[in-house]
Amino acid sequence: MEIAEKSEIELRILKAAFEMFRQRGFKSVSMDDIAQHLGMSKKTLYKWFRNKDQVVYDATACYLRSIQESCEGYICEAPNALEELFRIMTLTKQVFSDMHPSIFHDLQRHHPDSWELWVKHKSGFMLEKVKGNIRRGIKEGLYRKDMDVEVLARMRLALIELPFNREVFPSHEFNISQVQLAVLEHYMLGMATLKGHKLINEYKQITEEE
Repeated sequence: MEIAEKSEIELRILKAAFEMFRQRGFKSVSMDDIAQHLGMSKKTLYKWFRNKDQVVYDATACYLRSIQESCEGYICEAPNALEELFRIMTLTKQVFSDMHPSIFHDLQRHHPDSWELWVKHKSGFMLEKVKGNIRRGIKEGLYRKDMDVEVLARMRLALIELPFNREVFPSHEFNISQVQLAVLEHYMLGMATLKGHKLINEYKQITEEE
């Protein structure tokens, strides 16, 4: 993900701004809110960023880049495909914990350029990593061989946004992080062979009768 190199103060602003966006939604956070949160004047904030749209774009780009780096690290360190998914579950819990349910809606409706960053991240980086995990799991005998990798990978990406659909999962009834983890676990169990299920149970410290 190509973005210009940022100074230390710019990165501090972007990190703080995205955390506010993540918790409150993009629409409800103003430049005044960001400046007040950082203890600086709005004039100082505008010295670094033209407008809120640029803050949203750069903050989203930096955040997605950090997620990509974390994913790469998990993949490199994981001894098998299932370990990859369990580590991704940990990352998922961190990412979606306390995330505002309107975040995808706000981004798509009010910041289309920033939404396009997410779309490219999902259809490019994430799609390739999901397909790579499936192929690895099949090769290791942990996932079933009879699966259509392309279809399953795209289904997985569609499921990422499902917990944010308030018609399916009303925010006053469901915790987004818990729904994400449940969906990911269901996806993992659906792919697993008997060998894979046994390994999953070992990771979860579950004993099942044959």
